[in-house]
Amino acid sequence: EVQLVESGGGLVQAGGSLRLSCTVSGFTKDDYAIGWFRQAPGKEREGVSCISVSDGDTYYGDSVKGRFTISSDNAKNTVYLQMNSLKPEDTAVYYCAAGPWICSYYSGSSYYTQKGYWGQGTQVTVSS
Repeated sequence: EVQLVESGGGLVQAGGSLRLSCTVSGFTKDDYAIGWFRQAPGKEREGVSCISVSDGDTYYGDSVKGRFTISSDNAKNTVYLQMNSLKPEDTAVYYCAAGPWICSYYSGSSYYTQKGYWGQGTQVTVSS
C-alpha cells in the first residue's frame, strides 16, 4: 500500500529553521509529484510547495517564496522541505501528498487531490 511518512516538525523561534522530510513507499509509477500543504486551525488548507519527481519542476506558495526550498532524493524516495526565516504565521500542521495532479494546485485546479495520497501530518510551531 502507498504510505507517506513525514518527520522534522517541531517548535522553533521566529527566524529559525526546520527541515521536513517525506518518504514515499508503494507508489509504482514515476509520473507523479510530491507536494507540501499546511493547515492552521480555523484556516483553509494551502499549498506550500510542490516538486515533480520526473522533471524536477518546483512550485511555491507566495507566502513562502524565498524562504522555503523543496528538494528530492529520488534514490531514497524522499522529498525535503527546508524552511528558513520562519514566522509565527507559518505555524500549522504540514502534510505531504503524492499523486499525478498534486502540483496542479498552483495552476488553480480544484482537482489537485484526485488520485492523491496523504501523510499523517507533522506539527510546526513558530513562537514569537
